[in-house]
Amino acid sequence: MDTTLQDPLVGQVLDGRYRVEARIAVGGMATVYRAVDTRLDRVLALKVMHPTLATDATFVERFIREAKSVARLDHPNVVQVFDQGAEGAYVYLAMEYVAGCTLRDVLRERGALRPRAALDILEPVLAALGAAHRAGFVHRDMKPENVLIGDDGRVKVADFGLVRAVDTVTSTTGAVLGTVSYLAPEQIEQGAADPRVDVYACGVVLYEMLTGGKPHEGDSPAQVLYKHLHEDVPPPSAAVPGMAYELDELVASATARTPEIRPHDAVALLALTREARAALTDEQLDAVPPLAVDGEHDNAEDRTSVIPRALTMPRPLPVDGDEGGADGGFPADADGVHRTSRLAAPPADPPGPRRPRLRRGPLAIVVAVLLVLGLGTGVWYINSGQFTKVPALLSKTEAQARDRLEEAGLDVGKVEHAYSDTVERGKVISTDPGVGERIRKNDSVALTVSDGPDTVKLPDVAGYRLDRARTVLKDEGLEPGMVTRAFSDEVPKGFVISTEPKTGTTVRAGSAVALVVSKGSPIDVPDVTGDDLADARAELTEAGLKVKVAEEQVNSEYDKGQVARQTPDSGSRAAEGDTVTLTVSKGPEMIEVPDVVGDSVDDAKRTLEDAGFDVKEDRGLLGLFGDTVKEQSVEGGDTAPKGSTIKITIR
Repeated sequence: MDTTLQDPLVGQVLDGRYRVEARIAVGGMATVYRAVDTRLDRVLALKVMHPTLATDATFVERFIREAKSVARLDHPNVVQVFDQGAEGAYVYLAMEYVAGCTLRDVLRERGALRPRAALDILEPVLAALGAAHRAGFVHRDMKPENVLIGDDGRVKVADFGLVRAVDTVTSTTGAVLGTVSYLAPEQIEQGAADPRVDVYACGVVLYEMLTGGKPHEGDSPAQVLYKHLHEDVPPPSAAVPGMAYELDELVASATARTPEIRPHDAVALLALTREARAALTDEQLDAVPPLAVDGEHDNAEDRTSVIPRALTMPRPLPVDGDEGGADGGFPADADGVHRTSRLAAPPADPPGPRRPRLRRGPLAIVVAVLLVLGLGTGVWYINSGQFTKVPALLSKTEAQARDRLEEAGLDVGKVEHAYSDTVERGKVISTDPGVGERIRKNDSVALTVSDGPDTVKLPDVAGYRLDRARTVLKDEGLEPGMVTRAFSDEVPKGFVISTEPKTGTTVRAGSAVALVVSKGSPIDVPDVTGDDLADARAELTEAGLKVKVAEEQVNSEYDKGQVARQTPDSGSRAAEGDTVTLTVSKGPEMIEVPDVVGDSVDDAKRTLEDAGFDVKEDRGLLGLFGDTVKEQSVEGGDTAPKGSTIKITIR
């Protein structure tokens, strides 16, 4: 039975619009489903974040950033994002559905590719990245898994989940994002992310397509990272003797360890790629690498390959009625880089000269025909005459299935029942043997009939501690989902306030339930700046808050030992048990006072203010019309607290 039948989302309609039909893939961050937009009646892909990660604001922000970034890119080689939203514990993206495979699938099945095929894939990838770079974005996670190849041969770049604006300051404190085999040295050392990191990754992908292996291997990620930092990517010709020099140069340019030496973005690398292609002969473009596995055994009757049919065709796919270029090369799309069909085996060698046929008499021909007919009839009876095929029974009622089996000369075997999120109650989910399989006449076929979706009534967990609420939900066959926290005067801290969906709602088994948990009654943080440390600690503790004293002390207007600043600030709302960090004053900074006696008023004020003091004028009756400083409150050469006021007397 299809494992997607066990997925609680399959069969649901998100946001009243997207009907989830099947699970396509599961990743570390999200699950991808095939779905139907019921408003526009089109098939699309839904990328749904794992409910356990939806509790992390960082993951949610990155997820939503993908939607906003890619939605701004309108390019035929970029997987389009149509919509973004959330329902309950499910955060999702609605994206373009691409039927086909990934470049990783191609490399896994075919090993190394011919240079022509590698360039046919690289060029649309660079076209997509070039559009992103010129729009101000960097992909940051280019790898074969993120290159999709449709059944029609179109190449698309997917998963802009790590995308960043080019002018955004980025760092990777704590973790390095991306896949180690494709990280540029500056990503590893500094966390830098500009278009040249995508250029480097594309150079590594090109090397892998040409040779069938990664340029840097190691027993651990740390070893691979070290090689990226300290070793150049070797030329492909080192692994594939006879590889064209122009391809070595292209890989070397894209993977230079010094970013300034690389092409500045994907558009520049695309120009170099086209120059390299133009310099190669057909023989060089179609050279078969040692690790290549040709598709010459593919045929219409036996296709177990994951490679889309378009990639095994010996000729390029026409586009809008046009044939490929004059050289039989790239299909004539708008810019010539939108699809590929270069993974085909070369045309078979022409047959050799025929041998002369022997003439046979009419009697011999008649005997031969009768022999073939008789033999064929016997073989048919042994191999086919005693057998039939299991008719189409899926989604039929049990009664309809029984009638069809009877018409086919088959019996109904064991009938079992199972829950299903996608098949209506009372209809057939699966058969044994499967539909279309060969079965001996008069044999029986076992049926599995749907009992409809397994549903659960959402229990009331309001007032439970969070850990207890999670246990109750799991015991009922539900999945604890996103947790948000809110202040409450009625519900104690750490206890559940409410759930989404609401208590008593009937939901499918395995559905995620979002929880709102109390932070307790809010506390207004008191102002303790300027207080002695002991007094400040006592006041905060009495308010129900914890106190942490910062190791670093600072100069401030407050005396030594008093609180210079606090985090959070006074007036902020905090929960009971939250921590307030106090920074203690070292006292004011003492600086030397300039001597300004005898200076003009303007010069004296300027000198004192530049030194870090405030100035107060004292003119009295005798100084109303004077302009010379006769005295100052602190004599020149003495010290005073920075920011304090110096009074000048004018006569």
